[in-house]
Amino acid sequence: MDLFSKAGPTIPAYYKQMSDQDLIKRASYIKSELGDTLFIPGHHYQKDEVIQFADVTGDSLQLARLSASNQTARYIVFCGVHFMAETADILTNDEQTVILPDMRAGCSMADMATKDQTESAWEKLTDEFGDTIIPLTYVNSSAEIKAFVGRNGGATVTSSNAKAMLEWAFTKKKRILFLPDQHLGRNTAYELGIPLDEMVIWNQLTEEVEGSCKKDKVKMILWKGHCSVHEKFRLEHVHKIRAEEPERKIIVHPECTWDVVDASDDAGSTKYIIDQIKAAPKGTKWAIGTEMNLVNRLMNTHRDQSIRSLNPDMCPCLTMNRIDLPHFVWTLEQIAEEQPVNVIKVDEETAQSAKLAIERMFTCV
Repeated sequence: MDLFSKAGPTIPAYYKQMSDQDLIKRASYIKSELGDTLFIPGHHYQKDEVIQFADVTGDSLQLARLSASNQTARYIVFCGVHFMAETADILTNDEQTVILPDMRAGCSMADMATKDQTESAWEKLTDEFGDTIIPLTYVNSSAEIKAFVGRNGGATVTSSNAKAMLEWAFTKKKRILFLPDQHLGRNTAYELGIPLDEMVIWNQLTEEVEGSCKKDKVKMILWKGHCSVHEKFRLEHVHKIRAEEPERKIIVHPECTWDVVDASDDAGSTKYIIDQIKAAPKGTKWAIGTEMNLVNRLMNTHRDQSIRSLNPDMCPCLTMNRIDLPHFVWTLEQIAEEQPVNVIKVDEETAQSAKLAIERMFTCV
């Protein structure tokens, strides 16, 4: 609610009444007029109607870094979700303005760890385990959580470098508090050889540790958070593919549950999945466990392969899909009138601490 209260004006109704053809024409014209002063990064999960205008596509951190490296752009219209735009604001300079076309484009995973919850958890966990814990946070988290991690000696991680970052963290402390996605933490730790019975879950709602592991054996403390998209891929979907099409390879994102990742042929970040499809020979059959907009785009791009979603009833990421053509065009027109809306601005203190966590990751990988 705090976020919405700061959102400013809402989109005028007539934008939603315009045809797609008119919206596309208007967006193309304004983008051309603004030229190099405008930079549009688009996340892989973004819908095609918007991604067609993206200057670059990629994952959240990659797009934030590309935004920071673009020193000529005055306005960065980030076609993703709120935490991604925050990261871009943290990494860009003071003369650049980061804009999110629709402030409702959030992330349920990021919302599962708040500043108050995390500070309370840290107090209780350090009382329990002493000075043996280092915090790591997935970049899919708010600026406040990144800042907490930065202040306490930790770093951010991505799905691409999570393994390297866990290895780094274990050189610093005996235990890791991994926020906010339990599945990426569990899957990565297991890949490093840490058994499941040496991992516990911190339940931020009950403020209790869940799990039967003895205190002195605990290595991973996993925040009880998850991606609402990737949790929809279940073991039953894997079994169905195995029974009906045993030749079809199954590749999933490590935000999926451990049993799904363990039962699949391969797992990796969004970039890894894209690269594997690109490199595969013609005729290869895939079942992919990740967001549906990306799966559909891969299906359309690689028609010489047989690609389907691991879950046949899958839908796109609902919050990412709040960035649509009407909001996108409204945003561009407000920039053209030099009255930008939905500006994302992280306060300086939070940004500095969050940047510490991000920069620690950059120096480690």
